Amino acid sequence: MTKFDQNDDSVVVIVGSGAGGGTLGNELAQKGINVVILEAGPRLGIGDFINDEWASFTQLAWTDMRTTSGSWRVAHDFPNLPAWIVKAVGGTTIHWAGASLRFQAHEFKALTTYGRLAGTNLLDWPLTLEEMEPYYAKAEYKMGTTGTNDIPRLPGNNNFKVFAAGARKIGYKSVDTGNMSINSRERDDRSSCQQTGFCFQGCKFGAKWSTLYTEIPKGEATGHLEVRPGSMALRIEHDASGKVTGVVYADGAGNQQRQKARLVAVACNSLESPRLLLNSASSMFPDGLANSSGQVGRNYMRHTTASVYAAFPRPVHMYRGTTMAGIIRDEEGNDPRRGFVGGYHLETLSLGLPFMAAFLNPGDWGRGFTSGIDDYSNMAGMWIIGEDMPQETNRVSLDPVARDKFGLPVARVHFDDHANDIAMREHGFRQGSLVYEAVGATRVFRTPAYPSTHNLGTNRMSERARDGVVNRYGQSHDIKNLFVSDGSQFTTGAGCNPTLTIVTLAIRQADYIADQMGKNVI
Repeated sequence: MTKFDQNDDSVVVIVGSGAGGGTLGNELAQKGINVVILEAGPRLGIGDFINDEWASFTQLAWTDMRTTSGSWRVAHDFPNLPAWIVKAVGGTTIHWAGASLRFQAHEFKALTTYGRLAGTNLLDWPLTLEEMEPYYAKAEYKMGTTGTNDIPRLPGNNNFKVFAAGARKIGYKSVDTGNMSINSRERDDRSSCQQTGFCFQGCKFGAKWSTLYTEIPKGEATGHLEVRPGSMALRIEHDASGKVTGVVYADGAGNQQRQKARLVAVACNSLESPRLLLNSASSMFPDGLANSSGQVGRNYMRHTTASVYAAFPRPVHMYRGTTMAGIIRDEEGNDPRRGFVGGYHLETLSLGLPFMAAFLNPGDWGRGFTSGIDDYSNMAGMWIIGEDMPQETNRVSLDPVARDKFGLPVARVHFDDHANDIAMREHGFRQGSLVYEAVGATRVFRTPAYPSTHNLGTNRMSERARDGVVNRYGQSHDIKNLFVSDGSQFTTGAGCNPTLTIVTLAIRQADYIADQMGKNVI
């Protein structure tokens, strides 16, 4: 494996190896640019994954201390676990379900479309769908997304069959097994989906796209990419001119190391990315790097999420087969007559019995809850995923008291639902319930939001520097050789799963970085 000298200031340093960082690293390596990826977690192999929910959670999840505040249910149920993300090489592409949906045109123009909604900090993206379409196509081909490039969709399991039958009975028209970056046939030297049902625990067959075994090995094969597991970024350094010069990180033994850099890209999720920028404050940047606008950490979004489960007279065994291969698209448009702006999707979802006991209604007990668990084999389930509104007060900041093992302030996550979020969720609850009741559900369970894997905003794109943190290429408005490459650059969240768009932006960003480096602009 290639090793770069820590004093080599010609390398690009990327912090994080998930959908954004892992993709960017490979794209740059393929262009002959030397890259070091710093990953806080270990490097696991496909054979290390565990088909057991709690054991897998212990193996994969980023459980470092965080604190929460706000009126959201997660702060009550999971006060130190606001997000369910992975701390390992490959990041949350190990854990994600594989759903790969494009933004719609209006979702890039939320302010223009929805207007100045009271209490929101809406802003149009400095991008359009038309500009993104060729990069979406590249991402879908790279990821092997079903329903694109003549790749057949995945088969529907029992959970989907119940879901689809109910959807059609109440008049929904757009129902299928989704655009999934999970191989429906052998592709890219990887197996097809074996329908084992443990998508969230890491795909033991490599059928689901993950940077762990796609982008990263391909980048390493060029000789231009080095991945350093167990390397927790502590701060980004800069010189007297304000140009970033490298990253200080703690290695696996806890010793501080310094990797010099020509350019730094931050890709460690929407909680850790703003935390790193804020913890990199200096006399020149007293409020943190890239934060002249005061927007670093603000506008945190997590999607308007919740779940609907239902019990039926006969067994469904929803846990057999792909976790999320099923989607209803009929509610995806913007139709304010429903009582809210923006749209949402309904997607099949199953949890194993151990997780169901924890998440069906967190903290609940008694006859209603236990009888629900008794009906587990007869259950079907779906997830509501909708566009939540960016609010400046929803933010990631540095906790004034709590510190990590390196003595740095931990991330504090504050979130309150906007009235639009609440109305959308309630609509989703009603429609999801109708879907199941139409095909004979005996009971319906409305399940509150879980810790989120869809963490967005906090370093948002903007046309004007005063409105956000980065420009249309994810480049800091303040520091030209500092980039953001994950979902934290999202201006708004749209009503769909974000991973495809993160990958798409990383491919586009790599082209821009290579061009600017070639011109010696950065």
